[in-house]
Amino acid sequence: MLLSLSISLISYCQKYTISGFVEDAKSGEKLLAATVYDKFTGLGTSTNEYGYFALTLPESEISLSVSYVGYTTYCDTVMLNKDLSVNIKMEPSLLLDEVIVTTSSPKDVVENVQMSMISIPIKEIKSIPMFMGEADVIKTIQLMPGVQSGTEGTSGLYVRGGGPDQNLFLLDGVPIYNVSHLFGFFSVFNPDAISNITLTKGGFPAHYGGRLSSVIDIRLKDGNMKEFHGSGSVGLIASKLMLEGPIVKDKASFIITGRRTYVDYLARPIIRAVNNSQGTTADMGYYFYDLNAKLNYKISDKDRIFLSGYFGKDNLYSNDEVQYVYDDVQYKVLKKYGLIWGNGSAAFRWNHVYGSKLFSNTSLIYSNYSYNNYDHYSKNAKTYSSEGDTLDEKYIYDNFSGIEDYGGVIDFDYRPLPSHTMRFGGKYLYHTFNPNTESVEAEGNTDSIISINSNNKNVYAHEYYLYAEDNLQIGSRIRANIGAHYSAFFVNGEAYHSIQPRLSGRLLLSDNLSFKVAFSRMDQYIHLLTNSSIGLPNDLWVPATNRTPPQTSYQSALGMAYNLNDKWSFTVEGFYKTMKNLIDYEEGSNLSTRTGDWEDAIERNGKGASYGAEFLVRKDLGKLKGWVGYTLSYANRQFENINNGNVFPYTYDRRHDISVVLMYKLNEKTDFGLTWVYGTGRATTLGVARYSTYQNEPSYNNGYVYYSFYDSDIEYYKGKNGFREPAYHRLDVSVNRHKDTRWGHRTLSFGLYNGYNHLNTFYMHFGTDMYGYRQLYSKSFFPIIPSISYSFDF
Repeated sequence: MLLSLSISLISYCQKYTISGFVEDAKSGEKLLAATVYDKFTGLGTSTNEYGYFALTLPESEISLSVSYVGYTTYCDTVMLNKDLSVNIKMEPSLLLDEVIVTTSSPKDVVENVQMSMISIPIKEIKSIPMFMGEADVIKTIQLMPGVQSGTEGTSGLYVRGGGPDQNLFLLDGVPIYNVSHLFGFFSVFNPDAISNITLTKGGFPAHYGGRLSSVIDIRLKDGNMKEFHGSGSVGLIASKLMLEGPIVKDKASFIITGRRTYVDYLARPIIRAVNNSQGTTADMGYYFYDLNAKLNYKISDKDRIFLSGYFGKDNLYSNDEVQYVYDDVQYKVLKKYGLIWGNGSAAFRWNHVYGSKLFSNTSLIYSNYSYNNYDHYSKNAKTYSSEGDTLDEKYIYDNFSGIEDYGGVIDFDYRPLPSHTMRFGGKYLYHTFNPNTESVEAEGNTDSIISINSNNKNVYAHEYYLYAEDNLQIGSRIRANIGAHYSAFFVNGEAYHSIQPRLSGRLLLSDNLSFKVAFSRMDQYIHLLTNSSIGLPNDLWVPATNRTPPQTSYQSALGMAYNLNDKWSFTVEGFYKTMKNLIDYEEGSNLSTRTGDWEDAIERNGKGASYGAEFLVRKDLGKLKGWVGYTLSYANRQFENINNGNVFPYTYDRRHDISVVLMYKLNEKTDFGLTWVYGTGRATTLGVARYSTYQNEPSYNNGYVYYSFYDSDIEYYKGKNGFREPAYHRLDVSVNRHKDTRWGHRTLSFGLYNGYNHLNTFYMHFGTDMYGYRQLYSKSFFPIIPSISYSFDF
């Protein structure tokens, strides 16, 4: 109906279309969400995520204006008497105090129909104080309203009462399943490789699907088309380097970034010295690395292809070799233990423009996450009278799990009129789940061999979706995004189907004030089995099955947005979300105790609900930039066989959550960053009372009866998650000193994590004090931590 309406409106009078791309004049990077409009008619549009726009207007002279925060406004007068194709090059603003590349100005926040969506500038991420001085995408997202972190220092995301598996991370359109390095203390996303980050918490447009709580859409840079450029940094625990430039100027470009920790190299001499003093030669350590690469080739003004890839790995290892002589026999013992996990992804993308109004993106994608836990032991014996070694003992244990995807995506962007922007397309994914594969091989000196394989067979599944949405203008005050998302999932002969309506609406009460509403249904066909808050790599991704149905959520939201002097934006949002078909480990079961089929160890058909209000005040221009966010929220869960079937607080039911982020530019050489966060303590399960009982047991000796008395305790629990840990709060500060050099630019950064040394709870446990009385202890791992890093651009 909408398509027919648009066609009829187009034929009503003679109209032509001006279309093309908006890009950075210095690098050739495409600018998404740039505003394009005609000053004479007041009609306009914005660029899509690939920098493309199309604006259809009546035949006449037009005054084209293109604006983007941090860039000088582009203006040109054009006679529109035929379809025109243009490439608009935007120059960075000369007002350096106000240069910040962001996709949403305060005015855009008011006018956009989409709510619960936040764009995060890369420049802000690099200016915010961070753990160990490492700029981190996920930890910046944690500072936004409605988003909570897990255990201190980790990169878990809990959005509007959802779990860590309910967040869809897209890297150039490819799903990434594990987003953490170092057990969650760093994310896998290198800010130097990223051009844009968008967080969507609700009011999901129809082209998103597959998760209940959020979508984090991360777009990589395309590579500088104009000139060779590089940047890098050296920190306390990691270094990184980025190189980009043209292969053929204005035709083809590349970008490659790499990052690696070197804690293993720094700690190796100390570890070896300690081990040598104890008579061993153990070599142990940990490192991670990640690599991003992208090629960009412009075939013509209508065709462009991209090839991108990400590869990352964590390696925790211990290698030990011991040699000794016993009873004229020389023994050599080798021990190897470790954890290896990592992601790999790749995307081949083709952009094509059909005529003057239709744009398409076609992608082939690949994603893989794998985990391996190994424990290898061997002991060889050699007698002085024999030639060579003889095997004495051997033990080999390996544990594998992971998920692998192959797929394809096609999206169309159709712009028949300024009042209609239509998107439609589809996606297909072929999943291979490896829930858990264990193998044990043991061999002794009696030539007996034991071989055990405990395999959860690979599960293969097909997932696809089709969607359509229309972003339409109704009069001068009302704009809406209406769409539908159809998805299906086929696994082991079982088929699931879902039609998910999506609606977002905006009423412009004045030029600076708007009222917004949104509703969405989301379905998720995969689950994550986890019982840890720090994102251990052995968390298992498993599919929906005939016994374990897919998760479903319904979310409604109301909000208002206000623009003050084009410098400040104020947003208020209220939300209510229900979830069903959640899973959790049954009481008494977890990752370490689980045996056999994972479906025999879980509770299913769980329910969840979350509701609350979010407040955000943000300033993106001037010497002082930043935001203040506050969230008031409630989140709960209910399972038939957990907590006697009663509703209980979710672990991350955080009543109050506050974040203050400030960035102040003193002058061209010095700027400061400050972050303060506060959050209600986590809900956890601890005994609130203890009862002592005495039991006696008789024993007999030489005709006498003796009684032994045993003191045992019975713990009383006030329901699951009925205890609150102490509130969390922390202050981080940083100072950046900049200097221009003859070869480029350098920055020296100093930071303090947990500036006033507040010992926040990492976990709690019961122990005894110096008098033998039982005591509840709070364990903290992160006192005040200074950091220093050196970064450069050339």
